[in-house]
This record gives sequence, C-alpha cells and structure tokens, in this order.
Amino acid sequence: MFEDTIASLGGRTPSLLLHACCAPCLSSVLERLGEHFSVTVLYYNPNIFPPDEYEKRLSEIQKLLGLLETGNTVNLLCGEYNPGNYRNLTGGMEKEPEGGTRCRLCFELRLGETARLAREGGFDYFTTTLTVSPHKNAALLNAIGGAMSEKYGVLYLFSDFKKRDGYKRSIELSNTYGLYRQNYCGCEFSKRA
Repeated sequence: MFEDTIASLGGRTPSLLLHACCAPCLSSVLERLGEHFSVTVLYYNPNIFPPDEYEKRLSEIQKLLGLLETGNTVNLLCGEYNPGNYRNLTGGMEKEPEGGTRCRLCFELRLGETARLAREGGFDYFTTTLTVSPHKNAALLNAIGGAMSEKYGVLYLFSDFKKRDGYKRSIELSNTYGLYRQNYCGCEFSKRA
C-alpha cells in the first residue's frame, strides 16, 4: 500500500505529520519520505521514561534534522510531555509482556494524538516511524492508524518501514551521524525488561 500511495502522488508534495519515537527510527524513514512529502516530525511520547531520556531523544531528533538532507522542508512539532497520561492508561498492566495490551494502548495513545493534530493542522497524511523497528508489529500499528484515520478524517500512510532494509539503513545512518541508540523502547517497563 505504501508504494501504491507514493505512485499515486503524481508529482504532488502533500503534507505529512510523521510521529517519531527517536532519531534512529526517524533517520531511514525520513530519508525515504522526505523526497515525496512536506514532512512535519511530531515528537509525542508520554511513555518515555525517565524525563532525561525523553529530553535526550528529543535532542537527538533535533540533531538529525540539522544533518539529514531531504528533498523537501522538514519541520519539528513537539507534543505535550505528560507521563501521567501514559501511566493512567496503562495502570495495572505493569506485568504485561512487551508487545501486549499495554503496548497496544500506548500505540493508540500516540497515533490518536498524531491523527488529532494532523486534522487540526490540516495535514494530508499522518503516519509513524514505529514500523521500522523489528520489535514492533507493523500490522497492528497499521490497523490502529487506519482506525484513527477513520476517527479523525485524515489519511493514514500505511507502511512497514523495516522492509527494503529500512531497519538496516537506520543503523547505518545512526553510525554516520553519531546518533544515540537507546537499548529499550521507552517506557519504564521496557527499561526494566
């Protein structure tokens, strides 16, 4: 579906609100999308723990945006960092395994806010970098993105960015630009695991 959408653009450069969790995941995704879309990167991740990790990831995204050349303009939008929203949503799920219900709720929270902001900002599309990770279920993320698309009336760009060596390319770009690569997804539960 991703390739079909790109082919259907016919030289147009639509606007895209791209949710990003970290600079390494953003790197290869932005490289791929930057020539086709006018991208605004949304850093909205109330799940990230502790706060200094949140700030470090934001700083690395800013660093990457200053270094990576894309075909079109790229802007940065920071959502509200309110870890209480995440904790309230996932309370009682501390022992859930990675990839389980707690993660699904976290994806819904972040993609829901991305879709809401995309509608509010008049974007043509929205999507997330999360599908570049081999640890994330792209089919689940796309199902959530599709549901949020219907709810908010903004087109969702279906993707599996790990395909065509997307994850491998993210590692290469991280090395090229000296990006910090964290060793956990982001929440306190994944940090403990």
